[in-house]
Amino acid sequence: MDIVDILIVAFVVYKVIGFIRESRAGQLVKGLFLLVVATLASGWLHLYTLNWLLQAAMTLGALALVIVFQPELRRGLEQMGRSKIIKNAFTRTHKEASMSIVGEFVNAIDSMSGKKEGALIVIENETMLNDIAESGIVINADISAELIENIFYEGSPLHDGALIVRGEKLYAAGCVLPLTENKNLSSELGTRHRAGIGITEKSDATTFIVSEETGIISYASDGKLERYLDEKSVEKILLKLYLKKQQDDEGNDTILQKAIRRGKSA
Repeated sequence: MDIVDILIVAFVVYKVIGFIRESRAGQLVKGLFLLVVATLASGWLHLYTLNWLLQAAMTLGALALVIVFQPELRRGLEQMGRSKIIKNAFTRTHKEASMSIVGEFVNAIDSMSGKKEGALIVIENETMLNDIAESGIVINADISAELIENIFYEGSPLHDGALIVRGEKLYAAGCVLPLTENKNLSSELGTRHRAGIGITEKSDATTFIVSEETGIISYASDGKLERYLDEKSVEKILLKLYLKKQQDDEGNDTILQKAIRRGKSA
């Protein structure tokens, strides 16, 4: 049990360090470290007033951490709460439907890239984006290349917003996304790209962005952006995404069927 205890603590520490490196917490942790050192030093040197002030600052700092890193903490808790056994109904897609959906997306994205029509497509995974969808117009329509292109056509009233995809449906259009807080992005990336990255920092969604100026296709996931995608790359990413959903659902059905059989035999 001691070995198990050590392994669990080591894993937790590893995850915390990874969280710090991937978020804005790096500089803040350095500041907290200096504050702790100053507090200990003031105690050793019997600087009682300074020590009292520093201890009070550390108490308030714990509350400040929760407030400042509320988005990161929320995302971490959402990731912990995701289950591989229990899936939301909207992720259920069959293999034939998945292949058809991927084809429609590839055709639409490739066409918009060639025409230099800006687009921002957000594909839900396990984290539902109801609050984001409420900022736009719910359409709940079947996925088709023609409809996607019509939504992002420059004359459309919905073309400036994001398109939310839920399972086999184009769920909402004209949606407003949170912008990324990453200060290290290239200055040539506009609002559409920053919004596409921002939603992946706050959820497990996947986004595809088509640049209105250059027609360049980009892909964002987990707060990271990959640019200069071609038709084959888009198809590969979408197939991996949708077929994984379908495989997960088949696995969940198998688990549920086994549970039902055990219940009947009992």
